[in-house]
Amino acid sequence: MSHKTKILIGATGSVASIKIPMLVQSLLQNQNVEIKVVSTDKALHFFDRESLTKDFGVQVITDADEWKAWNKVSDPVLHIEYRNWADMFVIAPLDANTLAKTANGLCDNLITCILRAWDTKRPVIVCPAMNTYMWEHPFTEKHLDVLTNQLKYEIISPISKKLACGDIGVGAMAEVATIVEYIQQKLIDK
Repeated sequence: MSHKTKILIGATGSVASIKIPMLVQSLLQNQNVEIKVVSTDKALHFFDRESLTKDFGVQVITDADEWKAWNKVSDPVLHIEYRNWADMFVIAPLDANTLAKTANGLCDNLITCILRAWDTKRPVIVCPAMNTYMWEHPFTEKHLDVLTNQLKYEIISPISKKLACGDIGVGAMAEVATIVEYIQQKLIDK
């Protein structure tokens, strides 16, 4: 029996989190992957946690779950458990807030704790999604430089289109098909 690649998907507080069900469904077409989703509370405004579990059998965890699981020193620590479980971490979407936190080493939620504890030999793929002015902000360039050059994360760049806020410009998360194709190529290359 072949080893299934375990993909941890991180959903952050961008409206692009509405695409999480489509991303999960598309990735699950590959029989050799297993998926779990970790979500910020803000991302849950854009997709239904329960339907993701019911429709696809995919577990969705949040910050609250980490603290529910831990009562004493010998209990599992979820950010370590998920770090150990995953072969790759795909953050789609990566909002400006989580980008800034990660680039500055902050770990104040489950996603950023997993990233801070991550085994750097395993891939992290991020798919930024934010307003055009956020994307073009000088801090964003600095933060992306830290992610790519220091942390060796892989970036799937945002695209230009009419954004949820009504602006037209770069900042929309890459299309799900593009993200899936990139991940599938990583699976072939591994």
